[in-house]
Amino acid sequence: MALGFYYRDWRLPLVANPTIRLSGMVGESKHDILSLAGEHARHWISPFITWTVTSHDLDVQVEMALQRLSQADLTFPLVAKPDLGCRGVGVKLIHNREQLSDYLHRFPPQARFLLQKKAPYRAEAGIFYVRFPGEAHGRIISMTLKYAPSVVGDGVRTLRELIHACPRAGQLAHLYLPRHPDKLDWVVPAGEEFQLAFAGSHSRGSIFRNGNRYITQALVHRLDAIFDDFPGFHYGRLDVKFSNIDALMRGEEFTILEVNGASSEAAHIWDRDTPLGEIFSMLLKQYRILYAIGAEQKKRGHKPPSLRSLLRAWKEEKQLIGHYPETD
Repeated sequence: MALGFYYRDWRLPLVANPTIRLSGMVGESKHDILSLAGEHARHWISPFITWTVTSHDLDVQVEMALQRLSQADLTFPLVAKPDLGCRGVGVKLIHNREQLSDYLHRFPPQARFLLQKKAPYRAEAGIFYVRFPGEAHGRIISMTLKYAPSVVGDGVRTLRELIHACPRAGQLAHLYLPRHPDKLDWVVPAGEEFQLAFAGSHSRGSIFRNGNRYITQALVHRLDAIFDDFPGFHYGRLDVKFSNIDALMRGEEFTILEVNGASSEAAHIWDRDTPLGEIFSMLLKQYRILYAIGAEQKKRGHKPPSLRSLLRAWKEEKQLIGHYPETD
């Protein structure tokens, strides 16, 4: 609010990324954002198709979707995710035709979702990249390493018992138990790791760790090259999967899952070891950058949208989210 008074326009964040609806503050389309990428940038994005639920018979829609997937050279497993939405809402791992049919059946009519290739890497990170208009190079202001929660079997205890016994998972049992109703009484074999959640969202139980020490100029240069081919993007977080931390530091062996805009957080603040003072300092830093970029975009002729358009997009997204399938 103070920054809005300082710049005399609270709407500036809504033009920081002028090619993205409302700059990615709310109601932005994953499809539309990723479709901004040129040929070079697309090389770094996990391939996907976008599907709109229609009034056609369910089996017909499934067949049509499978044809589209075949044409795009995409095969199971796939990650299904709503086109509108955030924080991992409605994300599911789809292994076969039956699961695709179930996802289609549960998805709101006339709404869109993405079917994206499952990344070949397990490690995940959120990388916050900013670049002022007219500048040749950007910078990374935050890196967060994301860990999917899991338990390891001992050949004696059930999954339910392992969850309750785990210091971390036990605190979030209300999230994990409903996701695995058919496996709660299963005795997990000794040494076998069982992943409790798939979506890399803190609100869904994933563990976030500060990864700022792994930021390198090589990675910055790689992102510069990618976003040179991504018109209108200046501020936001990209969620990536990567092979190993050394490769990521070299700017290699990673794939982009999503690109988030003005509503992005420097997610490393959710590391439980982050001091409260650093949390507020980081939030102030990112919002100062957001307003400064928005102010520069306004000088360049980009007109900030109205409050009405912001509220309309927020209501649209909120209404859809309430009808999405349960998240994995």
